Amino acid sequence: MNSALALKDVAVVVLAAGRGTRMKSDLPKAMHTVVGRPMVKHVIAAAAEIGPERVVVVTGPGDKRTAEAVSPAVVVIQEKPRGTADAVKAARPALEGLADNGDVVVLFGDAPTLEASAIHELVAVRRRSGTVASVLGVHVTSANRYGRLVVDDDGSLERIVEFHDAGEAERASTLCNSGMMSIEAGRLFDLLDEVSDDNAKGEFYLSDVVAIARRRGLATAVLETTDPDDTVGADDRADLARFEAVMQRRLRQAAMTAGCSMVAPETVWLSWDTEIGSDVVIEPDVVIRPGVTIGKGAIIRSFSHLEDCHVGDGAVIGPFARLRPGTRLGTNTRIGNFVEIKASTLESGVKANHLAYVGDAEVGAGTNLGAGVVICNYDGVTKHPTQIGREAFIGSNTSLVAPITIGDGTIVGAGSTITRDVGDDAIALERAPQTVRERVASRWRRSRSDGRS
Repeated sequence: MNSALALKDVAVVVLAAGRGTRMKSDLPKAMHTVVGRPMVKHVIAAAAEIGPERVVVVTGPGDKRTAEAVSPAVVVIQEKPRGTADAVKAARPALEGLADNGDVVVLFGDAPTLEASAIHELVAVRRRSGTVASVLGVHVTSANRYGRLVVDDDGSLERIVEFHDAGEAERASTLCNSGMMSIEAGRLFDLLDEVSDDNAKGEFYLSDVVAIARRRGLATAVLETTDPDDTVGADDRADLARFEAVMQRRLRQAAMTAGCSMVAPETVWLSWDTEIGSDVVIEPDVVIRPGVTIGKGAIIRSFSHLEDCHVGDGAVIGPFARLRPGTRLGTNTRIGNFVEIKASTLESGVKANHLAYVGDAEVGAGTNLGAGVVICNYDGVTKHPTQIGREAFIGSNTSLVAPITIGDGTIVGAGSTITRDVGDDAIALERAPQTVRERVASRWRRSRSDGRS
C-alpha cells in the first residue's frame, strides 16, 4: 500500500471473466502476460496501492488458472457472460458489510497499464463532488468502437452510450468510456437491479447505472484523462504488444532514474519485478525475464538472456551469456560469451569467460572454468550435483561427470573427462596417450588420391 494514496472504506471489483475471443487463445484474456506478469495481476497490484478493504475478482466458470493467479483475492463466478453489470452483481455476497458511504471501484482485468493514482483520483472525484458515481473517461482521437461519455453543460456526466447504440453525433465525440467506475457502495446494487438488457447486444451494461441514477435525480461525475495507455483494455494481440511497449518504457525510465545506464534503452527488455542496483550498465539487446536481481556496478553485455537469477555486485555478464533459473552469482564474477549457467551458485571472483555449461553446481570463490568446460549433470533420468572448491582451475574442454567433487586449489588438465572425486591441492588429468608417426603424412595423402582415380 502507498500511504499517500490510501483511502478508507473502498472495495475493488476486478472483472476478469472475459474469454477474449479476439485473442484466438484458450487462455482467459486477463491471464495474458505483459512484462512477464498476467494482466489481471497488474490491475490488482495497482489497486493494492490505495489500501482497499477487500479485492474481489470476477471470473468465468471453471477458470481455475485465474483463481489461482489472483490469490488471496476473493474470487466469485459469473455463471453466464451476460455483461458487465451482471458480472458486478456476482460480487454482491463478497461486498456485504462495506460502509454505505464507501466506494466500490470497478476495474477491468485486461488493463495492465492502469496506475494507482488514477484509481485514487476516481474515488476522490466522486467523494469531492458528492455524486453517486464517477466514471474514468479518456479522450481517444483515433477511430474506435468504445462507448461514449455524454457530458452536460456544467461538466457532469449525463449518460454513457455504448458504441453499438450510439448515433453519428455521439460517435464523433472523443470522450470515451474506459468502463472503470467508482460507485457509492450503499446505492450500487439498487442501481444494478434496474439495469436491463434492452440494447443491441442484449447484455446488462454497467454503464447504464449512470442514466438510471440521473433519472432518479442523482448526479454522476467524470474523471477525464488524455492518455489512453492508462485506461483502455486489451482486446487482441496487437493491444498486448502495445501495452508491452508502454510498460517497457516505464520500467526502463524507472531503472535509469534509479541509476542504471542503458546504451540503447529501447532494445532492453525488462520484467515487472526486475531489481537493478545503482551504477549498473546494460548494453543493447538484453532480455531480462522475471525474478532477476542485479547488484551494484554490474555490467550486462549485449545479447545476454537472464531469468530468475541473481547477479552480484561488480559482475560482468556476456556478451551472449544465458543465466537460467536458480543461478546465483557472487561479487565480481565474470561470465563470458556463450556461457550458460543453470541452478548453480558461483561465489565471488569465479570466471567462466567463454563456451562453458555449468548446471546444478556450486563453485567456490576464485575458481576459473576454462573454455569448453561442461558439467555433465544429467544422466537422462536424474540431475546430479557438482561441487568445485575455492581457487580451483578447470582446464579447457574438460567434462566433469556428476555427481562429483573437486577440491580447493585443484588443477584439472585440459581435455580431461573426470568421473571420480578429486581432493584438495591435486592435479587431475585424464587423457589418451598421444601417438605420432613421423614422415607419413605425404604417403597417406597419395594413397587417398590414388583411391579416387
